[in-house]
Amino acid sequence: MHDIRYDAVHDEIVVANPFAQAILIFRGGASGEEAPIRTIQGPNTQLAGSTRQGGVERLEIDPIHNEIFVPAGDKVLVYPLTGNGDVPPIRIIQGPDTKLNRVRSAAVDPVHNRIALGTNTNYEGDLGALLVFERAANGNARPLGVIMGRKAGIISITQMQVYPPKGWIVATMPGWSYDETEPENFFIGVWSINDNGDVPPRWKLGGSSTSVMKKPRGVALNPTHKELIVADMRLNAVLTFYFPEIF
Repeated sequence: MHDIRYDAVHDEIVVANPFAQAILIFRGGASGEEAPIRTIQGPNTQLAGSTRQGGVERLEIDPIHNEIFVPAGDKVLVYPLTGNGDVPPIRIIQGPDTKLNRVRSAAVDPVHNRIALGTNTNYEGDLGALLVFERAANGNARPLGVIMGRKAGIISITQMQVYPPKGWIVATMPGWSYDETEPENFFIGVWSINDNGDVPPRWKLGGSSTSVMKKPRGVALNPTHKELIVADMRLNAVLTFYFPEIF
């Protein structure tokens, strides 16, 4: 499992399983060897394929509009949150105008009715980007915003969170590739959902000497205590930062 979401509205746990090419939904109180209450899996789902080509590695949920978003390479697949079995996507964002390429992460802002998607750089030197779409975008839709460039510094985004009340996008940048042991260019960046162009992060957290982090891959927000929580791949640790500016 490379991603998991908790749906507080329906008290359910939603998990992406890249090996089974499936989305598994469990009760919020599930324990032990308990079967999922729903499973989205099968040829009609279009989830099949290696994760490098766009399989189900990460996901995002929108419990307000009852949808699941799966970033999958050059497309984004959208399913009903109540879906079960071999269900086809209700929408697919895909096409040359979308600028989607190597997209691996997603975060939904139901307040501003937007979805942010993170794309990764490649070994030919193409830059990674944050692409912002209408939440209900479908087909060959153009992004509302493209955050990309040397000032933005986006290389490889593994996970994102949004803070809808303020419209912030919080993204982890763990370096160039999975194989880098301790990359020099890692950071966690915060952008506005309305940013566009070569925009630097509004806030940037990084540097081993000051942040202790070495390779941040996961991020979560705790608004109650104004905290930013980071899962660090190299440290095998969870780090908590007091970050009131975001909230």
